[in-house]
Amino acid sequence: MLKIIKTGLALSLFIFTSFSFAAGQGYENLKAIQPTQDTDKVEVIEFFWYGCPHCYKFEPEIEAWKATLPENVTFIRQPAVFSSLWGKHAKAYFTAEVLGVVDKVHADFFHAIQVKKEKLASEEDLADFFVAHGVDKAAFHDAYNSFIVDTKMRQAKAMGPRYGITGVPALVVNGKYLVNARSASNKGGMIKVVNELIAQESN
Repeated sequence: MLKIIKTGLALSLFIFTSFSFAAGQGYENLKAIQPTQDTDKVEVIEFFWYGCPHCYKFEPEIEAWKATLPENVTFIRQPAVFSSLWGKHAKAYFTAEVLGVVDKVHADFFHAIQVKKEKLASEEDLADFFVAHGVDKAAFHDAYNSFIVDTKMRQAKAMGPRYGITGVPALVVNGKYLVNARSASNKGGMIKVVNELIAQESN
């Protein structure tokens, strides 16, 4: 898990390698319940960053788990924004959303950053990446600089503090419960805890 600790104006990243259950629950209650997009469904939000190695290793588990979710569950990916670089990667994700190509580029974007060690931070580098995945270059630039992507970015910057996110990967269930590797003992435990919370919220 990557945890973000603010020191003055600087942001430092600390990798925690061992965790313990919080009060035996495996989750934390959010300080303030957050609204969900559809009150008829149980909402699960995944906060992540493409530059986080723990998020990269967690991604195959998330993909396999998503395929097992019942119809009453809505899964939402949410890029976390804690620095300029995190923001550039978040903007790439939102651009992919607007273009309807998340499923086509998401895993490859992780791979490019984590395995190939590509930065993919500038608009031109991102344009080349999207073009290599079949996106028209002009369409990429239009989406990247669009009002909707700008709006998503402004919302993303506010969501971390609202949900009490201090590290990634992190999962929020129904705007009430925060699950991370620290609270759930490990990333595998996160899925188990979230499934239990989904069952609880479905009753």
